[in-house]
Amino acid sequence: MGGYVGFVGLGSMGGRMARNLLTKNIRLAVFDNNKEKLLEFKEKGSNICSSAAELASKCEKIFTMLPNGEDVLCLYTGKEGIMETLQQNTLCVDCSTIDQATSIQLSELVQTKKASFLDAPVSGGVLGAEKATLTFMIGGDLNDIKKAEYLFELMGKNIVHCGKVGSGQVTKLCNNMLLASQMIALAEIMNMGEKLGLDPQILTSVINSSSGRCWASDTYNPVPGVMPGTPASNNFEPGFTCTLMAKDLSLAQNLSTRNKIPIPMGALAHQFYLYLLNNPNYASKDFSVIYKFFKENWKN
Repeated sequence: MGGYVGFVGLGSMGGRMARNLLTKNIRLAVFDNNKEKLLEFKEKGSNICSSAAELASKCEKIFTMLPNGEDVLCLYTGKEGIMETLQQNTLCVDCSTIDQATSIQLSELVQTKKASFLDAPVSGGVLGAEKATLTFMIGGDLNDIKKAEYLFELMGKNIVHCGKVGSGQVTKLCNNMLLASQMIALAEIMNMGEKLGLDPQILTSVINSSSGRCWASDTYNPVPGVMPGTPASNNFEPGFTCTLMAKDLSLAQNLSTRNKIPIPMGALAHQFYLYLLNNPNYASKDFSVIYKFFKENWKN
């Protein structure tokens, strides 16, 4: 191995996370299907790989950040995938939000090569990735976490050991189910307040100094103009898309069904975002666009 840290998946989240490693002089090897992204990282000094297999042959630690579990599994087990050249004692860290069962399957796979695996999904969105303030929710062996702790600290500010492999995914899905429910409720009351003549700035200030305060209200407010720098104030450009939120809520729904755990509020939130997912006006927008949906569709 060449002593590189590998990063696969240079999209909205992964690209920003990888840049934070680069700016701290980490020897980075990268792979992505997007050639323009690879060129960008080549110009910044990264080692560019032609496949995941080439990357795995060079790296002692491998981070992945992909849209879904199928993509992650294919990256590991497909043609020219990580498993073809994975080296003994390599630490694999998947930061994607995927099904718990897939994380456990990946852990078992890499163990056959005497390597180790952490599931480490993140919270904080694109802004957190940009500013290196992400929260990492990690499942796996504590000793493995310590091996990569210095890298987590370059990309985030909170590193939480949630338990065994798969625990990070459960934690992330619980968090996002709560976030979706909060965003829907906030969008609903902001819409109601405005229709009844309230100034959204004043209503927001009261909420943020009262018992209704939450991250959606004080950091990611869904009303355009109330909070500079949020997706809502940039035509709801993501951010975290409705498509991704619907995916996470689907994973939470599947987890609850498999384990016979009722989640009535989470199920309702899932239905809202499934509707937005199937509407081309909303699907690619930030998940806070639920406010715009209420405003446009629930008129006096």
